[in-house]
Amino acid sequence: MKKKICLFILLLFSKDAFAHTDHYKAIVKIEMDVVRNGKIVGYSNYFFEHGDKKMTIKNYTKFNVELLGVKIFSILSEAIEVYEDNKLINFKSNTFQNKKKKYVNLEYDNNSKKFIINGSSYKGKADLDCVIGNWWNHEILKAKKQISPLSGSIKEQVISFIKNENLIINGQNYSAEHYKLKSKNENLPDDKKLNFDIWIDKKNNLILKVKYKRMGEWEYRLKDFK
Repeated sequence: MKKKICLFILLLFSKDAFAHTDHYKAIVKIEMDVVRNGKIVGYSNYFFEHGDKKMTIKNYTKFNVELLGVKIFSILSEAIEVYEDNKLINFKSNTFQNKKKKYVNLEYDNNSKKFIINGSSYKGKADLDCVIGNWWNHEILKAKKQISPLSGSIKEQVISFIKNENLIINGQNYSAEHYKLKSKNENLPDDKKLNFDIWIDKKNNLILKVKYKRMGEWEYRLKDFK
């Protein structure tokens, strides 16, 4: 049954793999807490700038994990994502993960109708049915492939609808849809696999919460938006 639902979702939305920027034209910012093992350890915030045909999203992400006063894991990242006429035309990010630099420079090439990626993990072309793996964009639940916003690597993914749920975040009740996002290739190493539970408020197309396990239990949880 889940496979049929998954196929239906992919068929329904495969005609348009770009972001519907009109869905976000009233959004100025989306703030998310980064939570590990029930404790807030940082943030991932998105700021939106709207033009006539363009939408620019700037992301700032920072979190630190300490054990006995020693920093064992950290992320410091800045990114900018530009859409024109609902199409991704540019994405750039710089990230320090545990002091190791990662980056992505992506441009849309009008001649080849492809994305050209220069990233720390991948250099080459990508089809337009890919989306950037950011948590502001509900199109991630409709795409067959995602591009890592940290390194530019491309992973095929499978989306399954789990169920409708009532979700309470910061004292507010949401009518949410719960999805599972996983790597299509189940033979990837555990640290390379996609394996996320995602809750979305379909009323305003906002991702409410993302949950996964990797060196603990993690959540990206909506804090505020306007």
